[in-house]
Amino acid sequence: MTAASALLVATAALAALAVGAALGVWYSRRASTHRNASEVAQTGLTVSQMLERIVAISPTGIVVVDKHQDVVLVNARARELGLVRDRQLDEQAWNAAQRTLATGEAVEVDLTTKPRAPGRAGFSLRGHVRRLSDADTRWVVIYVDDDSEHVRMEATRRDFVANVSHELKTPVGAMGVLAEALLESSDDPETVRHFGEQVLAESRRLGNMVTELIALSRLQGAEKLPDLEVVDVDFVVSEALSRSKVAAENADIAVTTDAPSGFEVRGDPTLLITAISNLVANAIAYSPQGSPVSISRRRRGDKVEIAVTDRGIGIAKEHQERVFERFFRVDKARSRDTGGTGLGLAIVKHVAANHNGVIKLWSQPGTGSTFTLSLPVYEDDVDDDDAEDTQADSPTGDTTPRKDATNHPPRPHGLPASGSSKADGLLASTPPADGLRIGSSQVPPSRLREEHKATTREEHVRR
Repeated sequence: MTAASALLVATAALAALAVGAALGVWYSRRASTHRNASEVAQTGLTVSQMLERIVAISPTGIVVVDKHQDVVLVNARARELGLVRDRQLDEQAWNAAQRTLATGEAVEVDLTTKPRAPGRAGFSLRGHVRRLSDADTRWVVIYVDDDSEHVRMEATRRDFVANVSHELKTPVGAMGVLAEALLESSDDPETVRHFGEQVLAESRRLGNMVTELIALSRLQGAEKLPDLEVVDVDFVVSEALSRSKVAAENADIAVTTDAPSGFEVRGDPTLLITAISNLVANAIAYSPQGSPVSISRRRRGDKVEIAVTDRGIGIAKEHQERVFERFFRVDKARSRDTGGTGLGLAIVKHVAANHNGVIKLWSQPGTGSTFTLSLPVYEDDVDDDDAEDTQADSPTGDTTPRKDATNHPPRPHGLPASGSSKADGLLASTPPADGLRIGSSQVPPSRLREEHKATTREEHVRR
């Protein structure tokens, strides 16, 4: 074969290869076009529409703004976070956008907002500002993430560490001072006994605090909770009363209950007893000597409610949302006197949450408080005696408070009646009585009606 023939063959081969490549590209593009058309036919959306949908439903706030401060694009999340209002971009965000427009550099900015209304928290926002395109400097895009929950958790963690440090330091410091006093009074038996008792009290307080911190950590997920079982509510109440017997007798407080209910819930009996015991101990600690405390049980729909009511100092409205926080105390001096750790109600809150329940509070300064633990009733607990309660609590039921034939004013749920007895110091049924007596004085019916209205907001009251 001559050189000319070889060259001709090579040229033909290259031409064939080029044609094949061109055909391959053409078929590939055609297949891609058919595939995209098929996808559009199946979803009903074009690619641009899909991108718009993605931006619209993004959990991140997204805003595109031009160099004239005109908002070109904004999604719902950005509006929700307050980044754009009435087509106007937030001033802090615009200042960051101007820096990016001028320099081309990406900017991170704190866009935390102020509360829109008293009593409501603002948003802790973190913004990222970028050019939309390096080739086109007319627009910038702003991404905004809500860090409010992270900031809140960090603040809670710092407060917790600070509170624990302070609370542990107090009894440890007290024991150190008392130990020094003991050393200086070693030749005085009475003084040694006096300071020794105080050291013992402080050590017990410290031990209780550590125990409750461990319990609270366990409830918050540090350990796996035990398997839930069917628990008799009457047993829980009885055990809680037994734990509070000594404290109630020392304070000359009669703790009364209503009749056994037969209700059952699914839960951990130890945790439930601890929760009710904490509520009773709290009621005793914040009640004047000789005043009554009561525990009552009732069925409301698919919930069992256990209410602990006292005639104590009450809790102001501004403090009611915080009483379930760790180490929060309304009256710090009284808490020190009673040896409280400030963790009891926090434990109650987490016990309720771990049982798919809630803890509710009604309180009024100078009148008293009612803490109500609401838990899902055990599903197999079907009692004909509860039919009346269930019907009354249904949307179609009669929600008018009932009165007996003597037309006495109704008592708030959990309020003790006169004639109640201690029955072995504590456990007693609460029989019906005319009106309500505290000590030797009778509460006027008008006051009962006022307290009834406040106590039974959005609730059905039955005797």
